[in-house]
Amino acid sequence: MKVISINAGSSSLKFQLFDMNDETVLASGLFERIGIEGSCYTIKYNDKKVKEEVEMKDHSDAVKILLDKLISLNIISSFEEIEAVGHRVVHGRDKYTESVLITDEVIEDIDTFKEFAPIHNPANLLGIKAFKEILPEVPMVAVFDTAFHQTIEEENFLYPVPYKWYTDYQVRKYGFHGTSHKFIAKTIEEKLGRKDLRIINCHLGQGASLAAIKDGKCVDTSMGFTPLTGVVMGTRSGDVDASIIPFIMEKEGKNVHEVIDDLNKKSGFLGISQHSSDSRDIEEGIAAGNRNCALAEEKFIRSVVNYIAQYYVLLGGCDVLTFTAGIGENSINSRLKIVSELASLGMKIDVEANNVRGEFRKISADDSKTEIYIVPTNEELMIARDTKTIVENNR
Repeated sequence: MKVISINAGSSSLKFQLFDMNDETVLASGLFERIGIEGSCYTIKYNDKKVKEEVEMKDHSDAVKILLDKLISLNIISSFEEIEAVGHRVVHGRDKYTESVLITDEVIEDIDTFKEFAPIHNPANLLGIKAFKEILPEVPMVAVFDTAFHQTIEEENFLYPVPYKWYTDYQVRKYGFHGTSHKFIAKTIEEKLGRKDLRIINCHLGQGASLAAIKDGKCVDTSMGFTPLTGVVMGTRSGDVDASIIPFIMEKEGKNVHEVIDDLNKKSGFLGISQHSSDSRDIEEGIAAGNRNCALAEEKFIRSVVNYIAQYYVLLGGCDVLTFTAGIGENSINSRLKIVSELASLGMKIDVEANNVRGEFRKISADDSKTEIYIVPTNEELMIARDTKTIVENNR
């Protein structure tokens, strides 16, 4: 079965085409600046790369070009080879606890839930509608970022605010990066041949979140009602006192949306370092003696360590600590600093084993009470797997 995984943004469309018989990637690519001057696409296949600037008025144009190029490049011989399409959808609220076959009801719900993800859900819908227009007979599946976290119990997903905010407006923790957390949990279960694991997964990148996972189910996660909360991130603040918002509104004459925008786009690594949101630039700044870069790094490490310690207690211990995503997979120093702060929990890192980037590897010392791994994430493959399973089950 050939399955294409789609991640549509407001002006972009990322894809990967899989042969699910052996889960090989046949092609991948990115369509950028859709509906904007200078729109272009990049497609990678068979160690080749095609890049071209071409006018794309909307996502339908992008999908038409994508499908035509897959044929002209001899990646597929006809549209009929694509047997299913999997779409990343950011928010499914608490209604969707797993991936589902896309129906008119699902499309309506994704649109209704856009108030919870006003940037992402409408963009995700653009991708769904474009493929539905061009491949109307091909089954499509929605894979929700929030689905994996819907096993969290009420005492963990509720906020200590007026209860009617939850009952009337659905204010609660939803969590994000669920597709990645699910992929990591399943990968570790397969590698270790066990499902009865207490896992703390650290998805650390420009956006970052941790998840406490027990027996394959999420118990708690660091992101909340929105992706703004949790640990320090590239441009997001993570957890802050909500009273800061009206205080800054008064001091700088800003409205609430402008302050929230500052917390989302001008905080985190960028806000503290006044230098960059990229952890690689932060490490270079530290090496050059930039105090604010060092402070940004320390705030990031401390926030991650605090969540790991919290989840260690919540799970009653930890069998496996995993690192994934851009920083988690590639920052040797960040992993070393985080684990070094966890010595009181019996976690120890093998410095030599840790000296690697972007590959699956056990990096815990032999006498570590918790096994520690680098596990590269693959959200597109998780989307394709869910899509294949659901389509086959609905035939």
